[in-house]
Amino acid sequence: MTDRLVAKLKQGTDESIVYSITTTLWGSSPTSVEVKAYDVSDGIRTDVTDTVLSGSASTVGDVITLPAVTALTAGKGYRIEVKFTSGGNTFEPYIEIEAEY
Repeated sequence: MTDRLVAKLKQGTDESIVYSITTTLWGSSPTSVEVKAYDVSDGIRTDVTDTVLSGSASTVGDVITLPAVTALTAGKGYRIEVKFTSGGNTFEPYIEIEAEY
């Protein structure tokens, strides 16, 4: 099994970026996609999905396009988790984002 960490990224507080994940490392034709965002600053995990994600996820083939990541707070760390089902298995890869000025 490959690592679930997809990427460690930096994003400016004024940016709004739509990321995507290709699921072929875990499985094909993903279904039941759920995307959550957490502020993981200072070792505390706080759900900020409603604040930093705008829109909804979509899937085409093995590519999941995430909602836009926006309204980040400089100096904070975020974890974007993408849960999906493929071949009867449930996977949850994630992206780590460091918010910059």
